[in-house]
Amino acid sequence: MKRRIIAASVAILVAVCSGILLLGYVTSADQRAMAGMRTRKVFVVVTPVPQGTAGDNLGDSVALKELPAKAIVPGALADTAVVKGKVSTTTLQVGEQLLASRFAAPAAAKAETTQVPTGFSEISILLDPERAVGSDLTAGDRVDVFVSLGDDADSGRTHLTLHEILVTRVQGVTADQAALSTGDSGDQTGQPSRKSSQPVPQGSLMVTMAVSANDAEQVVFASEYGHIWLSLDNKNSTDSNARVVTGKNAQQ
Repeated sequence: MKRRIIAASVAILVAVCSGILLLGYVTSADQRAMAGMRTRKVFVVVTPVPQGTAGDNLGDSVALKELPAKAIVPGALADTAVVKGKVSTTTLQVGEQLLASRFAAPAAAKAETTQVPTGFSEISILLDPERAVGSDLTAGDRVDVFVSLGDDADSGRTHLTLHEILVTRVQGVTADQAALSTGDSGDQTGQPSRKSSQPVPQGSLMVTMAVSANDAEQVVFASEYGHIWLSLDNKNSTDSNARVVTGKNAQQ
């Protein structure tokens, strides 16, 4: 008799504990679901905003919209007062959330372009982040231009075509700007450090370079009929061991 009472008591206790655990799980799941459904108002671009537009003059180009919390980009603004006295450092496209990192003081914005050397002209190419050093490019950088041509590994070939090409302008969300929007404190100058952990950039970059007429022809041809990758140059970079890579020697 005692055993039956003990067994019944244990069963009741187990049932009660299971009920408590189930209730806790359901409550937690509801809270997680509600967190995902929470919304917040941020400014979104509704008409294109040209580069150099003053933050004071955004007007009807942006609108306050309510978005799911999970869809809001870190650094998105709910108050345009944050960018007053500043200008946009790149063209803002429709649908973008308004980010403080896209604006800078007028003097700083001008510094984001580099003067074109005499005898050179500018040419722009649109690249995905992985083709532009993970978007870690700024005006004044020097890059190597790699060109790949061909339809497949058998007919394709890749070669370092241009060396030490000057970048004069970068438009789009660069790695530095993405880092600023997520609170990267950067180096001692207050600028995001290339050594810091930075978020994965999203969206394409418009990279403008200073080139000779012959270089421009090669860039245009590669853009039309092939693929372009950029690598970031430094003072120790060299192209002495560059070669044409094909499917036959790619593993050599």
